[in-house]
Amino acid sequence: MRVWIDKIASATGNVPLRRDARLASEVIAKEGYIVAGRIIGEKTTYNQLEDVHGRLIALHDGDVIAGVFGHRNALHGYSGVVPNQVRAGDRLQLLNIGGVIGRCTSENPDVGRAFDVEILGGVQVFPDFEQRTGVPAHIGMNAITMPHENRSPTNVPVVFIAGTCMNSGKTTAGCRLIRELAKRRIAVGACKLTGVSLRRDVLQMRDYGASWSVSFTDAGIVSTTRDNAVPLTRTLFAHLEQAGAEVIVAELGDGVHGEYGVAEILADHGLMSSAAALVVCANDPVGAWGARRILKEQFGLAIDVISGPATDNDVGVRYVKERLGVTAINARTRGGELGEFIATKVTDCAARAVS
Repeated sequence: MRVWIDKIASATGNVPLRRDARLASEVIAKEGYIVAGRIIGEKTTYNQLEDVHGRLIALHDGDVIAGVFGHRNALHGYSGVVPNQVRAGDRLQLLNIGGVIGRCTSENPDVGRAFDVEILGGVQVFPDFEQRTGVPAHIGMNAITMPHENRSPTNVPVVFIAGTCMNSGKTTAGCRLIRELAKRRIAVGACKLTGVSLRRDVLQMRDYGASWSVSFTDAGIVSTTRDNAVPLTRTLFAHLEQAGAEVIVAELGDGVHGEYGVAEILADHGLMSSAAALVVCANDPVGAWGARRILKEQFGLAIDVISGPATDNDVGVRYVKERLGVTAINARTRGGELGEFIATKVTDCAARAVS
């Protein structure tokens, strides 16, 4: 079957796709496989798709899109899974702006009901020259490959950015740090380690001065889990180190107690031994208090600085400093100061490594 694809989602980015696509009627119902589907209905909220260039484009009833099977566990969005079996003609849902498709199991009222997607078939690609038999497209094609599992995590200092939950200001903090480090002529490698496929954050990191920016999607993962978070972190760190990064700014998507594998990364002593600094973004003072306690008691980690909405004014800053005994610097209003603070940590870490 041949079909014209109107819009190609960013989650498919590892695989160059043509709009004039060939589909297989047999659909492989597993994460990472690329499918074509028809949008059903119209929406006024959460009604866009991020394309492979990072542009947000409006979706309309009847649009044929190329997306990727995957799961999502979002507090402020949709949650969903990949069904055990999918046939052409089945209706599933669009779980995120990046083009992840699955069966929606829970919705947040702020984003309304998810778009229905009528599955048309599995997208076929022809990787070999003059090959006439297509193979099922999967985002593992052309992905960053895993290093040998015995390889050390990285010799490059890493700034880890964690949060109390999604939308807590992690990307904003990361971008301000990247900007200040890049201004000091430090080659910054940036990465997003956990979450569900979306290119927006890593593109923003590049805009702020990262020489390289990658995410778990570049390693062939649609949505991270407790099982794959640590190995793919090692993969991305090795990739950035090999590329020439002198420091890595690593954002941990979702929250410390989410379901995308953040806790497993924080608990890995090998990975955390590379930490030059740990930045935590909190939505409110209670979140800041909880993050400090969890990181100290559960992981044995000390927070270097707290940012995010909890530090939006002097009330929160004062609480963090006086009650928690932690440095508090707001990324939006004092980005330069935050960058200088972390740059000093990175420099000290590099100096210790040399000595």
